Amino acid sequence: MPQFAQTSSAEIDAPYFSSLTDLDVWATGPNNRKLDGILPYVAREHNELPTQKGKLLKVVKGDLSCPRANFSLSFSHHRVTVPPPGWITAAHRHGAKILGTLIFEGDAEEDCLRLLVGHLPKSIHGPAKSSSGSNTLPLSPHYARRLAELAAQRGFDGYLLNFECPLRGGPEQARTLAAWITVLQAEILAKVGSHGETHWYDSVIFTGRLAWQDRLNSLNLPFFLSSTTIFTNYTWPPSYPNTTAQYFLSLDPTLTGNAEDSQPGTAKKALNDIYMGVDVWGRGSHGGGGFGSYKAITHIAPDTLGLSVALFGQGWTWETEQDKPGFTWESWWEYDRKLWVGPISGEVKVPDTPRRQGEPECPHGPYKPIASFFPHNPPPDPLDLPFHTTFSPGVGRAWFVNGINVFPSPNGWTDIDKQCSIGDLLWPVPAVKWDDGDRVCPLPQVVPAIAFEDAWNGGSSLSLDIVCPGSEEEDAMFRSIWIPIQTLSVTASKTYEAVLYYKVDHPGQAELDVGLSVNALAPDAIPFEIEPATVTDLSNGWSRLVIHFVAPSPQEPASKPQGAIGLVLSIITEDASQNMDVKIRLGQLNVYPITPTTAAVYDPMVLWADFARPKANDTQGTLSWEVGASFPPLAAITVKDADDPISAWTIQPSNSWFPQFMYFNIYGLPFSGDGWVGQPEQAVWIGTTGLVGQSQNFKVDLAKLPFSSDTKVRFYVQGVTDRGVVLDWTKCVFVDV
Repeated sequence: MPQFAQTSSAEIDAPYFSSLTDLDVWATGPNNRKLDGILPYVAREHNELPTQKGKLLKVVKGDLSCPRANFSLSFSHHRVTVPPPGWITAAHRHGAKILGTLIFEGDAEEDCLRLLVGHLPKSIHGPAKSSSGSNTLPLSPHYARRLAELAAQRGFDGYLLNFECPLRGGPEQARTLAAWITVLQAEILAKVGSHGETHWYDSVIFTGRLAWQDRLNSLNLPFFLSSTTIFTNYTWPPSYPNTTAQYFLSLDPTLTGNAEDSQPGTAKKALNDIYMGVDVWGRGSHGGGGFGSYKAITHIAPDTLGLSVALFGQGWTWETEQDKPGFTWESWWEYDRKLWVGPISGEVKVPDTPRRQGEPECPHGPYKPIASFFPHNPPPDPLDLPFHTTFSPGVGRAWFVNGINVFPSPNGWTDIDKQCSIGDLLWPVPAVKWDDGDRVCPLPQVVPAIAFEDAWNGGSSLSLDIVCPGSEEEDAMFRSIWIPIQTLSVTASKTYEAVLYYKVDHPGQAELDVGLSVNALAPDAIPFEIEPATVTDLSNGWSRLVIHFVAPSPQEPASKPQGAIGLVLSIITEDASQNMDVKIRLGQLNVYPITPTTAAVYDPMVLWADFARPKANDTQGTLSWEVGASFPPLAAITVKDADDPISAWTIQPSNSWFPQFMYFNIYGLPFSGDGWVGQPEQAVWIGTTGLVGQSQNFKVDLAKLPFSSDTKVRFYVQGVTDRGVVLDWTKCVFVDV
């Protein structure tokens, strides 16, 4: 939530629980209502990868922007770690799942036992009649229900189960724990949805002893079979990925759900349900971590062997650099980019790593960035979740609304809720090609960069520095290039609208024509149908470019068409022999389905706003509001009689038409001493929603507003729709305080 310092007192409710007792207290308290500001999970079209391809899980502390990841995992050493609301929204915007963590370590044995037997009453109780038979450890569904309810309330997608303390009950307690995991999985599927998951961390074994195995084997097999996946420890030798794969393939298919006579309800297991751990810090990890992490991933071979990767500690790029002289966001981004997608040019120097004792020599090829091991994962189909990006990594040094800097922030702000795609086809450099046929002259070089000094909405934009070499070709006065920006997965025969906000910073000696297009990713696919673009000039040098496009039917009916949306840049110059340097800034890109012409027209709006005054001796109040839709005046009704086969008015196309909002901008304007107040354009921006997961309220500390007022203040609420449109002031509201 970018905001003026201490303007808002918003805090995330219960970001973690230190014990199961704390979880019980919260669950029976007043603050366990479902968060309505969380973006729900929508699967990518190819989220379920072929079983021969591995997936990527990231154990994160903040950056969720890698589109190659299938999962993110919020980890800490509290008993229950809950992903922050902004992290959940950011992961879901990419089509990735995000998990919380349930961990038992150190002296947690008592709580570990409580997990299985459940919450016990304080009253005197006991069995109605004693049994002569031997009783084993009972299993209660209590905490399975609590944890599933927590995931559903907060909007995340399951848990990592990390049991790093011994089970004193031995095999009996281990068996009960494995059974409890299946109860948890059933509760998650019922309360969170069919996409919910449980991941077992390689820790205790079936004897109850804590003994990391670094691979799948018979000692941890019961826990893998009871969970969705297993996440192995990261200290394995190079031979273990192959050993793990061979062991899995030796299992009876009835155990893994791959036989016709498998038990009903058994989830199918595949090789890519086994995540081999890799530690970027290099704590016992093959290759030594850091830029040597690729050596470990090479053995996991997600693209050929088919095992998956669980990447731990990729915050290494930040934590090892943040205290160095001259450290900036830009320098960190360049360093982090080398790990994930590689450098713009040159090689990455990988330090030599001493072999561990008894480890044979293991030569590796040159450096490979992590993303190169995994396929592109387009975000969800805009038909299901409108695509929106302001090319933001979730940080900024200012906040912009429609190209206007409303909040300079020299010390910067961080809000993962505002993190978007940064263009998954742009890094480290885009695969530029000629758009007007083959040419002999060299292609222009396009270098992308995140820019914080200017933006359309949010805190950053994407700068493209285009260096076009001089050419003596006869037709070089006109050259047209294709610059891919973002992969898309769309529905065939549906019409989509794509909107790009852009600015030409330095046209140089050339005349530029900026176009937008969508090309099929498959080389032999039928081209997309593109309607002519419309361009509108906006304030502060920005322009709005709109196209409509339709995807052809794919050759494989079971799959959706995949395309790349990008720029078609035509460069016109009188002297083509000179080098040219062109700079273009991309501010925002939106893609969404076109509303049918037969559907009713409506305008999204904010209906009203209210303010809950602070309690006695307090200065913190709460703004709240409601959203709505308004319709144009009703046209003349032409229904003649009861048998006339027409509707009296145009109806909505579906039950999901109602406008949705990504966030809201909040402004304040003080009244003058004589009771006069200005127009909303004069109001001071205060902050945005998004931090706490509540979509329609905002806490304000009246004693810490960015202006002085001894009488009355008018607050304004301005919505930003899921199509990236900032509501006009005529569709916004105020409340006087």
